[in-house]
Amino acid sequence: MLGSVAVERATQASDVVEQLVANHRAFLAFVERRVGSRALAEDILQDAFVRGVERADQVRDEESIRAWFYRLLRNAVIDHQRRHGASDRMLDAFAKELESAESPPPDVVDVVCKCVAELATTLKPEHREALERIEIDGVAVKDYGAEIGITANNAGVRVFRARQALREQVKRACGTCAEHGCVDCTCGPGHC
Repeated sequence: MLGSVAVERATQASDVVEQLVANHRAFLAFVERRVGSRALAEDILQDAFVRGVERADQVRDEESIRAWFYRLLRNAVIDHQRRHGASDRMLDAFAKELESAESPPPDVVDVVCKCVAELATTLKPEHREALERIEIDGVAVKDYGAEIGITANNAGVRVFRARQALREQVKRACGTCAEHGCVDCTCGPGHC
């Protein structure tokens, strides 16, 4: 009895896999129309295939495997869009935070380690440019993004990554001085 149930499940799983493989192109087109990117659609479909094979025993006899899998795909697309929407909202909030950040007073700027400016020249050109325009020239993040033809979110991410890269360069070059914010730096010119 138990052996016949296992054989029946294995046969059902085999039927599910066969149907999924046979309809791969239709499934891919379905997802791609909803997400607008073939690469993303392939990723979502691959994940759905894995879940489909794992859940093959959920297909009811009277239910079409294709209909069942389309429901699974719809849910996968909806889940992706929810995650993507949350990510966009976080990037928007980050861009607004950067926009409202206050610049340090001039007396603090004058005291900051001069080697930081030298280290900035070692960054990737797009990171260096982002820091120069936003931190030195005082251009707003959204304006900088518009200037170079990217969204405010992408500009915010670029600035974040540029700051991160510069921070790593300063840590490597200045050691303990960097831990204290490079104020009243004793590195001296040429140290970096």
